[in-house]
Amino acid sequence: MAKWKNLDTLDTYKALMESDHRVDLREVLAGDASGERVKKYCVPMACGLTFNYASRQVDEEVLGMLTALAEESDLEGKFRELYNGAMINTGEKRLVLHHLTRGQLGDDVIADGTDKRAFYTGVQAKVADFAAKVHAGEICNADGEKFTTVVQIGIGGSDLGPRAMYIALENWARANDKLLMEAKFISNVDPDDAVSVLKSIDVAHSLFILVSKSGTTLETLTNEAFVKNALEASGLDPSKHMVAVTSETSPLAKSSDYLAAFFMDDYIGGRYSSTSAVGGVVLSLALGSDVFDAFLAGAAEADKLAAQADPMSNAAMLDALIGVYERNVLGYECTAVLPYAQALARFPAHLQQADMESNGKSVNRFGEPVDYKTGPVLFGEPGTNGQHSFYQLLHQGKSIVPLQFIAFRENQTGTDVDIQGSTSQKKLEANVAAQIVAFACGKSDENLNKYFEGNRPSSIIVGDKLTPEVLGALLAHYENKIMFQGFLWNLNSFDQEGVQLGKVLAKKVLAHETDGALAEYSKLLDI
Repeated sequence: MAKWKNLDTLDTYKALMESDHRVDLREVLAGDASGERVKKYCVPMACGLTFNYASRQVDEEVLGMLTALAEESDLEGKFRELYNGAMINTGEKRLVLHHLTRGQLGDDVIADGTDKRAFYTGVQAKVADFAAKVHAGEICNADGEKFTTVVQIGIGGSDLGPRAMYIALENWARANDKLLMEAKFISNVDPDDAVSVLKSIDVAHSLFILVSKSGTTLETLTNEAFVKNALEASGLDPSKHMVAVTSETSPLAKSSDYLAAFFMDDYIGGRYSSTSAVGGVVLSLALGSDVFDAFLAGAAEADKLAAQADPMSNAAMLDALIGVYERNVLGYECTAVLPYAQALARFPAHLQQADMESNGKSVNRFGEPVDYKTGPVLFGEPGTNGQHSFYQLLHQGKSIVPLQFIAFRENQTGTDVDIQGSTSQKKLEANVAAQIVAFACGKSDENLNKYFEGNRPSSIIVGDKLTPEVLGALLAHYENKIMFQGFLWNLNSFDQEGVQLGKVLAKKVLAHETDGALAEYSKLLDI
């Protein structure tokens, strides 16, 4: 059994905090004329990806202590307990089983009298069968015509992850004749969101996916009403255009309002649900179940690597350890995810939820206050757009923000143009290489307005091309990194009480059960 201890009780962490040893990137990179550091500080990842951390503020001494920290904290043992079905979610007294949606890492997991691996694969098979029938026209609209658009209605993890994954693969799918249906997403309870999507589609040829585990999510049910009104206004039967992704016990599960229901359970949190039916239905309909299967295979390959005990061969664990070192020892408050791939435009937004909802905690897994910093503020934007936005602060601002670059050697479409001696793709790659060195090494100048201090850490995940397998591996890397950081901070990374208070107060506002400041703000908004 793993022993769960606060970070500041671990001897290795105390030694890290007491050490005055610091790595100056300006020295180690400028003095590395042969580039040996860049070549050496790499860890192979799944699906041909590589994690390069040569521009993070670590060296052999720091890495040795971080390896010792991983061993003292028993990160490998805690992950093993998780995937073998231990009750890791202490807040809600639940197992944590999203890894099972893409492969069995250890023992059979039996919960509620059910083999959970068999449950998840059974749901996937049902989704694949349904998607095949839709694509073949066996499931069609009232006029016998094929559905051409699929619209997911959800919020939070029911939207951010699946939306990011679809956007990441849309161009790849077009280039490989895999885009079987166009996908759209409605999430915000702001009526303009639903209206804009509904006006952009032909509702008669659209299939809608309502995603709500409980079947009671206010924003999602409100948007469902918008959709039903639009269908009825077009003379259509909503029950012939809608499916549900929900739990077996929700009011949606056996409702005649839906063509079909696909199940999830309480053991997979929303932000970890892209590899479950939450992502599986929309991705299988839009891209085909074979593409979704490839996505799952990439995630499974990454999970296998994450199960290794040695951080030097486990990129997710090493990334997590360095992140905790930056957060708690070096004192950096934020981190930025910067994909140099337009396909990953919404990936940072998904990681915002995955990371900040998981590790934005001030009490440990036993409900006791902790005396150290936990999850960082995470933000990001695709390069090169970000370079013309917030990079000014990253380069010359007073706050140092560790950076996580993602880049690929080839674009998804195979289409490019040569301008001024290089292609667009090579210009993109040149920018990310230049930024890494610019952040690390800086630039001297007597004019302080042009002076770059440097010593600003970054890492890069690099691969050949963003494919379904690679996307799955990338997603699993970050999910596992977040998990390992939660283990190190001794947090429960799998509940989210922080989202509940606002919901409770919003219901009071709508019921006009307010007083004091809440009543005045309600009046201000004319509620």
